[in-house]
Amino acid sequence: MNVTPIYATLLGLLFIALSVRTIRLRRRHRVAVGDGDNAELRRAMRVHANFAEYIPLALLLVFFVEMDGAPAVWVHALCLALLCGRLLHAWGVSQTRENFRYRVTGMALTFGVIAAAGFSILLARAL
Repeated sequence: MNVTPIYATLLGLLFIALSVRTIRLRRRHRVAVGDGDNAELRRAMRVHANFAEYIPLALLLVFFVEMDGAPAVWVHALCLALLCGRLLHAWGVSQTRENFRYRVTGMALTFGVIAAAGFSILLARAL
């Protein structure tokens, strides 16, 4: 059984939730384009955009790790770290009185997954 599609689905659902949140804020504040100089909407937009910027590459790399025959536990670990990282980042950045620990931990997990998956792929190719 492939592991990555399960987490891709969970991350896809999270992406929809972040999208809906941004859309609702746009409606509430009557802002069609941009952020209308609204801090709450600006934060929601950045959470959504940051997710869209990092998830495709991270999932692709994890998928390659899985297709190279990595143990399922390693793929689960990478995917769980990515999911947790994105949740922490979204929570941290969404707060008006931001606790940077959530944001930093979320990005560290995301970067860690990208780096670990990349190194796993390079190691698999070198051996």
